[in-house]
Amino acid sequence: MDTPRIDEIARRLLESVPPGLRAIQKDLESNFRAVLRASLTKLDLVSRDEFDAQMRVLERTRARLEELERRVAGMEGGGAAEDGVAGGSVAGGGGAVGEGSTIGGGTAGTPV
Repeated sequence: MDTPRIDEIARRLLESVPPGLRAIQKDLESNFRAVLRASLTKLDLVSRDEFDAQMRVLERTRARLEELERRVAGMEGGGAAEDGVAGGSVAGGGGAVGEGSTIGGGTAGTPV
């Protein structure tokens, strides 16, 4: 959190202090600031600039992912006809023995 906002919060806290305690105003104000900074540091917050930068990175990554998904879908769609012709002989059991084809429900070279 930026210093002007911390100063604003500390000022508001100081205004809520009873008038009799305002004599120790400077001590209270510095203590309020110190407590606020320590507490906010524990929250592990990021600055707005860093957040915005990460959002831009995420948007570029999402766009790239969508582009790659479209390319993969195009390759799968265009390659499906080729896979059907070439892959038909192996999937149907017509491949050579020892190349992973099936014979009678078992793997090639394995008794059934």
